[in-house]
Amino acid sequence: MPEGVSTSVHSLTTDDGVKVTGYLFRRGGERTVICGMHPREMLVTQYIVPEVLRAGCAMWVMAGRAAGNDMRLEHESAVMDLGAGQRFLEGCGYKTRVLLGISGGGPLAAYYIQQAGCAPEERMKMSPAGRPTKLGSAKLPSPDGLVLVSSHLGQGHLMLNSIDPSVVDELDAFSIDESLSAFSERNGFRRPPQSSSYSPDFVAAYRAAQRLRMERIDVYAKAVVARRAEARSRLKAKPTRKDAIEAAHTPIFNVWRTDADLRCYDLRLDPSDRAYGSIWGANPIVSNYGSAGFARVCTAESWLSNWSCFSSNATMEKCARSITQPTLVIEFTGDNGVFPEDAARLFSMIGTSDKERVRIHGNHHGEPIIAGVADGQLESGRILNEWLRKRSWN
Repeated sequence: MPEGVSTSVHSLTTDDGVKVTGYLFRRGGERTVICGMHPREMLVTQYIVPEVLRAGCAMWVMAGRAAGNDMRLEHESAVMDLGAGQRFLEGCGYKTRVLLGISGGGPLAAYYIQQAGCAPEERMKMSPAGRPTKLGSAKLPSPDGLVLVSSHLGQGHLMLNSIDPSVVDELDAFSIDESLSAFSERNGFRRPPQSSSYSPDFVAAYRAAQRLRMERIDVYAKAVVARRAEARSRLKAKPTRKDAIEAAHTPIFNVWRTDADLRCYDLRLDPSDRAYGSIWGANPIVSNYGSAGFARVCTAESWLSNWSCFSSNATMEKCARSITQPTLVIEFTGDNGVFPEDAARLFSMIGTSDKERVRIHGNHHGEPIIAGVADGQLESGRILNEWLRKRSWN
């Protein structure tokens, strides 16, 4: 941190009555505040915080109600949480508020901007699982600008590309269709330092099978939601103990083997500076079968709102056209979570013509891949500083 930084912690109440927390870093006298929030993680120790302060801006880090808990996360609630922070900062008197979306924070920021730009009666009324969002009665101040760093296209899109389609039975983590295994040498897999080499036919079959697995999980999640809704309807007509139990029951399920994007192991696919492996590491057995991983523990509500490429509302495809604010996009050239085609597609979707795209060497977290190359975390701070200065926002 630069010298003279003070940190204050603020307990806020959202418009739907939930307590959330925000951290304000400042040296005093700043006119602009950069606002960062990730839907699934807490970014207090994020590398960008000191760089924002060095740029002459205050930094606000928002902790959503479901940070660290995929099981409870729904993006509609995360929008509500982000709105509480924006209202607080508006009341602090900052002249300019800029949203910062790092990785999964990017689609959340885009979803927030979309909803903030709608008339209250036009906002999303129901979550993908049918829960009332209460966004129509929320105060959602629109930000003045947007910065996206290593942002992906949405958790659903991320899952579509990384889910392992060789799973035969969702209740059996070891079930496998070897003809669809990305980690079979017969299909072109090679261990590092060799790059794998998948045939075009295998890639096409693999991608189609990934969609089918996503569809199966969606069907299951929607059936769970429908069963609960039917039980609640029966309760209103003629209450029974069985219906009361079914109306309350919220199944928790595991989604195994979600780290199998072919591009992580065949470096010829959408080539870049990236190293072999995914953001979870170079050993796909550990990341596919271990306890840590995308969507490992879900409810039907969290799956549909966050991880479903078919049902989630928090996607760049659905929201990026609504972005009219000046936007800076920072892309890391060795990112093994956001690939060149993804980054180019994201940038093309952003609605404003006042947008800038900068490519910096580094992995998904901005760390250098090649020894002696400038640290992407520091470079991203420098680029952000220049962009703010051009607009007299620092």
